[in-house]
This record gives sequence, structure tokens and C-alpha cells, in this order.
Amino acid sequence: DGVTEVLAHRSDNLRDKFIEIPCSEDYDSHKRFAGCTPRKCGRGVTDAVITREEAERIRRIAERGLSLGGSDGGASILDLHSGALSLGKHFVNLYRYFGDKIQDIFTEEDFALYRDVRQRIQQRIAQVFGISSSAMYLTKPTFFSRMNSTGAKTTHDEYWHPHVDKVTYGSFDYTSLLYLSDYSEDFGGGRFVFMDADSNKTVEPRAGRVSFFTSGSENLHRVEKVQWGTRFAITISFTCDPEHGIGDPLL
Repeated sequence: DGVTEVLAHRSDNLRDKFIEIPCSEDYDSHKRFAGCTPRKCGRGVTDAVITREEAERIRRIAERGLSLGGSDGGASILDLHSGALSLGKHFVNLYRYFGDKIQDIFTEEDFALYRDVRQRIQQRIAQVFGISSSAMYLTKPTFFSRMNSTGAKTTHDEYWHPHVDKVTYGSFDYTSLLYLSDYSEDFGGGRFVFMDADSNKTVEPRAGRVSFFTSGSENLHRVEKVQWGTRFAITISFTCDPEHGIGDPLL
């Protein structure tokens, strides 16, 4: 794996850490949007946007939603926007499958908090990359993930392969992850790894920590397999293309 450097230790309390890296050519094969498409690329970590207490409240939303289903394998997904929920080896639409029961699971406050957190992350990304927050749109998939050490039962459970978001999802321009549990306390393994040509740069999850980066090949990455415990996070993704924008989830 070459040299491994830790960008953010769990014990760090980072206001703002940002590393600029040259943009890949991935953005050239898509329509450019002035004032939004990355011209400055890189990756950042901050512990100063979302509080631990907010992260715990958001984790409880994920736990309640995922208690309705859950994958047979190591990775379960809950997407409040589309309603996609892991159930066994498949996905169901939470809203269709559970109907009015959803009102017993989630509250308006849950969705208001989710919206607020999403907006703050969007504003921070815009600020760091010098773009207008209003030029960015939430895009799919934006989802909660719950990972544990159970072996993979389907390809959806194989989350540890290196990948590039812009290649996997053409609409992505900026990717963010909000961690909802603590590395080495709630789970082992499961660190986030940027795979650079000469070395690996890791981010150790910590509740309330936001890791964000431009979505092109300049940020090839993977997640280590979770060895023990349970890792919760939410992936929140942004596009510059209004045609690929999605709205916030509504109860």
C-alpha cells in the first residue's frame, strides 16, 4: 500500500483542514457550469460544522429507519430521498412498504435537522472551494450507511473496493461524508482511505466529523472493511447540473 499518512485522527478536533490537489480530467467529459464545476480540487476535513450531539441525533434517525430492514450482509443503506432501504438481499421502498407507519418512525424535527445539517455542509463546501452555495444541488444517491463485520452476501455489501465517485455517478461534483460514530470506540477498521499514487491518506471517523472532496479521479478512495462493531455515516452528494438535482426528503 506504500506509505500511509493519517489526515485526521479520531482524537483530533479540526476546525478546517484542506489539501488542494490538481483536478483530474474527469470534469472535461461533462457539461461545465460556471461558478460551480471544480476548478480548484482537493479534500477537506472539519469537526466544526456539525456538533457531536447533532451527529448522535442524526444517528438515531438512521438507527430507527434501518431497524425496519437491514441487509443480510455487512452494509445496509437507508435513502430518505428515494425511500430505498436494504431488506435482506434486496431493497424496498420504505414509504410504499411501510406507508403511514412512517409517521411513527420519523418526526418533522428529524427531517428539519437533516435539512439543516445538509445546508451547513453545502455552505462549507461552497466556501472552501470558492463557489456559490446556490449553484450546487443535492444529487442522488444521498444515503445513510450502516456497516458491520458480517460477510458480503451481495455485491451491494462489497463497499471496500477503490472507486471514483464521478466515474460511478456522472452527476457527482462534490462528495461529503458525515460520520455518526467513532473509529476504535464504536468500530474497528472502517477508516476512509484516499489512494494517491505515492501513498494512502486516511480519515478516522468521529461523530460529527465531515470529510468532503471533489468527486473526480483526483480523489480515488475506498473504505476499509469493518472488523468489529458498527459504523454509521451519511453520504451527501452535490452536483452542479440542475437537471440532476433532487429535493430534501419530506415526511
